[in-house]
Amino acid sequence: MTAFSFEIVAEDAHSAARAGLLHTPHGDVPTPVFIPVGTQATVKTVSPDELRQAGATIVLANTYHLYLRPGPDVVAELGGLHRFMGWDGPILTDSGGFQVFSLAANRQVSEEGVTFRSHIDGSLHLFTPERVIEAQEKLGADIVMPLDECTPYPCSYEEAREAHRRTLRWAERSRKAHCRPDQALFGIVQGSVYPDLRRESAETLAGMDFPGYAIGGLSVGEPKEAMHAMLEVCVPLLPREKPRHLLGVGSPEDFFEGVARGMDMFDCVLATRIARHGALLVREGRLNIHNAAYARDPRPIEEGCACYTCRHFSRAYLRHLFQSQETLGLRLATLHNLHFLFHLLADIRRSILDGTFLTLKEEFLATFRPIPEEVRRNEAARRRLARSPS
Repeated sequence: MTAFSFEIVAEDAHSAARAGLLHTPHGDVPTPVFIPVGTQATVKTVSPDELRQAGATIVLANTYHLYLRPGPDVVAELGGLHRFMGWDGPILTDSGGFQVFSLAANRQVSEEGVTFRSHIDGSLHLFTPERVIEAQEKLGADIVMPLDECTPYPCSYEEAREAHRRTLRWAERSRKAHCRPDQALFGIVQGSVYPDLRRESAETLAGMDFPGYAIGGLSVGEPKEAMHAMLEVCVPLLPREKPRHLLGVGSPEDFFEGVARGMDMFDCVLATRIARHGALLVREGRLNIHNAAYARDPRPIEEGCACYTCRHFSRAYLRHLFQSQETLGLRLATLHNLHFLFHLLADIRRSILDGTFLTLKEEFLATFRPIPEEVRRNEAARRRLARSPS
């Protein structure tokens, strides 16, 4: 077996959902899977052991931020990202392209790459496809992403076409630059909400024979229906035997819709970010722990939840921590939200294995209240503007 491979162990008879097993040099990852985001080589407020106990099997780190601080050379000298952050399981690093393109006025795009100013000290830097690959090879993650151009929503057809075709050229350059056999380089499908561009991107990348494929440029403010339509356009064009990662998507309802359309991997900062503001994921939607109604509530966040927070503490105590601005409150809320998503994906995987996926999807979405569309778009805008997105 090669250092990286993917096997499909079950497929749903009534949708494109599938359960798989991702083999990496640092362990196997059952799919579908949610990947927590550790921007600065840490998932905020949570230790690696706590991540494991909550159900994490793989984590994501950000090349842009680690390139600026402490630098890939420092991480390499200290044994690579796994040793540096004390996580011995699989790691995925994104290219940092999303962060660079979120800098807007502080970057300039050319065929060579992207010139940008650091949000830390204003210093000038150039990201080329080759330099991004070099940085990720030094970081040493199991799965790496090429530099891509992520367009905002909305954008014109001409802007989307130029960006996606440049992304394809950069993908070819990245593939030629990538040397480490113990890393899997994924191709990234772009094209905004234009079906013909998505189709062209997926078909071209499939011809390049990457070990896996990511779909980018979605969940950036477009209507949910548009995201679903783009998945339906491009996913069938990607090789069936390769893993598929939906970048930056992490809402519970999106897991069901993405899995139903053939996605295997998801990552997002949503669970950790909202936790820091006292928003807790439950089967009905979100619970705002700041509400006065919970001041004397002896119940856990969610009855039946086996996370560390729900096993030990009440809603009243958690509200007290947030009202008192105690750091423990952030940690406990984060642990609950991560546990919720890890185990929701585990439930989805089991339902694919036993043939009940569409039943679980229907039952879950019948009671789960997604955030309103306007609020969701505002959150997407904040993610685009965030300089420390985790």
